[in-house]
Amino acid sequence: MKKILMAVAAALVVQPVLADPIQESDYYTNHSMGCMLLGECTDGVDEVFSTLDISSEYVDPERYTSIALEFNNMLVALNQVGSKIFLADAKYFPHGHRGVYHTVSNNMFLNRAYMGKPSTLMTVVRHEGWHAAQDCMAGTINNSKLAIIKPEDQVPMVWRVMVERTYPEAAVPWEAEAQWAGRTANMTMNALWACAGGSMWEVYPPTPMTGEWLVKNGYIKE
Repeated sequence: MKKILMAVAAALVVQPVLADPIQESDYYTNHSMGCMLLGECTDGVDEVFSTLDISSEYVDPERYTSIALEFNNMLVALNQVGSKIFLADAKYFPHGHRGVYHTVSNNMFLNRAYMGKPSTLMTVVRHEGWHAAQDCMAGTINNSKLAIIKPEDQVPMVWRVMVERTYPEAAVPWEAEAQWAGRTANMTMNALWACAGGSMWEVYPPTPMTGEWLVKNGYIKE
C-alpha cells in the first residue's frame, strides 16, 4: 500500500512550466518583441513551413489556397538565404503591430492575431519580405544593414505620402517601397529569388549611393 501511495504522489507532482524570461507586464511592448527577436521568448512562437501551418489555425482554411503559390515561393526563397518565418502570439508585439523583420537574425515574425485573413497575411509577408530583400541589397542578408532597391523617384507617390504620415522621416525611403511591395503581387517574391540566386545587383542595379557603398566595402567591383 505504501508503494502505491508513493506512486500516486509522484504522479501528482506538477512539472515546472518553462516560462518566458520576462514579466507578464512586459507583454505587448517593444521589450517583449525584443525578447522574441533574440530568441529568448519562445512560448507560442512557431516556425512556418508552408501556408498550411497558418491556415490550419483559422476557420475556413480553404481561403488560403489562392495565396499559397506566392507565399510558399517567398518562403522557399527566404529559406535559401537563411531566413525563416515564425507565427507568434500577439503578446510579443506592441499593440497594432502585425509583423516584423529582424535584420540581425534575418527572421520574420507574424502576429497571430492578424493572420486570419489571407489578404492581411500576404500584405505583411510581402512588406517584411521586402525588408529582407533590402537587407540583401546592402551587401548580404547576413548583415544588419538595409538599402533601398528602387530609385526613390520610381516609388508611386501614394506610398510615400502614406509613409510620411506614420514613420520617422529617416525611415521613409525604405518603408515607402516596402509599402508598395506589400500591396503588389509577386514584387517581393521576385526580389527574394534574385537574392537567393545571387543576382540581386544584376536584376536590380544599385542606386548611386548604394553602389558606392557596395564598392567601398568590397561587395562589387567598379
